[in-house]
Amino acid sequence: MLPDGFWRIIRIGLVGLVLAAAVAGLVLGDAWLWAAVEWSPPAYAGFYARGGFDTPTVVALLVAALVKAALLWLILRAPAPGPLDRRAKALRRLLYLAVAYGLVLWYPAALLPDAVDVAFQLALWTAIDVLYLLVIRWRSRMLRAAAGAMFAVGLAGMANELLDELDLLELGSGGIVDLGLMLGGAAATVITVVGQWRDGRWSRGTLVAGWLSVGVYALVIPLDILFEEIFSGNLVMPVMMDAVGLVSTVWIAATARELPTGDRLADLPPARRRAIRVAVAAVAVLPVIALIHPEQTPHLTYTGWSMGCYDRPSFGDLKPAERNAAFLCRARSTEGGVPPMFPDNLSDQGVLAYGRALCRTRDREEQAAILTRAGSARPAWGADLWDLVYVCPEIIGATHPELLRSTTETEAANTAYIAEQNAKCRDPWPRTKGVVQATVRYFLFADGDHGYLVHDPEDEVVGEAAEQAMDRVYDDSALIGVSGSAVLVGHVADVIDLCLTVKAFRSAPPPRTAGWDQVNEVPVVSRGGRLTVPEMGEGDVGAGAPMPNLAIAGKGRYRLRVYVRVDDAGEEQHLVVVFPGASRKRLALKP
Repeated sequence: MLPDGFWRIIRIGLVGLVLAAAVAGLVLGDAWLWAAVEWSPPAYAGFYARGGFDTPTVVALLVAALVKAALLWLILRAPAPGPLDRRAKALRRLLYLAVAYGLVLWYPAALLPDAVDVAFQLALWTAIDVLYLLVIRWRSRMLRAAAGAMFAVGLAGMANELLDELDLLELGSGGIVDLGLMLGGAAATVITVVGQWRDGRWSRGTLVAGWLSVGVYALVIPLDILFEEIFSGNLVMPVMMDAVGLVSTVWIAATARELPTGDRLADLPPARRRAIRVAVAAVAVLPVIALIHPEQTPHLTYTGWSMGCYDRPSFGDLKPAERNAAFLCRARSTEGGVPPMFPDNLSDQGVLAYGRALCRTRDREEQAAILTRAGSARPAWGADLWDLVYVCPEIIGATHPELLRSTTETEAANTAYIAEQNAKCRDPWPRTKGVVQATVRYFLFADGDHGYLVHDPEDEVVGEAAEQAMDRVYDDSALIGVSGSAVLVGHVADVIDLCLTVKAFRSAPPPRTAGWDQVNEVPVVSRGGRLTVPEMGEGDVGAGAPMPNLAIAGKGRYRLRVYVRVDDAGEEQHLVVVFPGASRKRLALKP
């Protein structure tokens, strides 16, 4: 074992080096200051603050340097002399390895694959926890069993992280599981400190360091929950949390240092005990203080990255108390990479007030003026009614009552509308019945659609065929693109829907071109035994009712005859006739 004088030289040298490096960092720049205080590469500082450190961050780094220097002075105390059995020697070495990992070894470990780092920590703390159970004189079977249970919870958290890194089945996921594992780690620390107190060989200072470690846990949990709000562009809190986190390392080092002593060491002087009580009280109160903001500080419930904002519920599905939150989500959304409606530093109260003002505007110019005053990055875009309805339903609902519906009401209204539209379409050949047939409204894409497909969805290459048919539709004067198992039929008028009738026959019916603007016949093949028209799914495009299989003869070649006309009201009607036929010719029966 090294003499105490040598340990003192090491302590003075390293602590002086930390303080001198922090002072030098003030002169040499942000990167040097970060490396001197945080003991991590300057590149990490660039990740956190690409625009350089502001004054609060520099002050926080200097204060953190003093705190870390003081804690490092305690960590580097010489091990207490005295005999150790085989288990206690192993525990001391592993604890000092954990101290070295927390101070310096974490960075080279970070260069390895994450799974290797997590596996190392799992193995290290499994051994430490087992030796804790064997070395500490718990003086109670119940306490030892409780310690073992809490140690198992903490190790389960590490094992869960390892499974995640290995892309294996995890023990659990989600915030509740993570919070439970974190609380289990805090409970393990509490029980270990109680066991040290009952053992009697550890000093009051070591026990206080253990309780302060629990205080750090109590501080980390609320800050972790409020991660988005506190760590958004602010380095002061992470820097101070990194410094305070060394308290746990102090406790581990003190636990290893005092392992040989047979009895509890002498108590600290009264003045030092009072100072420690003040420190413990400060750590206990600090989590509560961190959650309290001045009256003028913006209150931010949701940001553009909040998990609860990914879903967009219908207005009618929300309770009145939930509607403001839905508007805040939409107002700060960055979905699609677009800037949010309002800046992130605008409080919830400000966003809601500006939203209600937008509801009372008469045109886009007034909206742009309000958004400009609010500091919006997109004032010219204005605000959409389906966003504003959450904050002023009495205004928006007066002119657009459909925006007040629930999901169920919207689905029912859509179903009724589609049924009504289908009923308006009539079979143009009512007396000529096909083997299978259907008459529906076909809804096109509102911003312009090429037309509709008659295709074989079972064909493995139907996707390529559909793309080729789309490319060819405008090369044909009849606006019919053909490619193997896909035929794309274009619409001739500027419409967003058309009446479509499909009929399948076993042989070619008479042409009957009278009353139609154009009639064309093209080949199509069914490799999977199906020919049909896409139906409307979750989107707004497709046939308004189930469509039959027009390949009534199974796999093989068919002829597809398309009748098109536009009536005096501008409504476009299509009749698609399908029947078996081997010809590959295109026929213009009525150009």
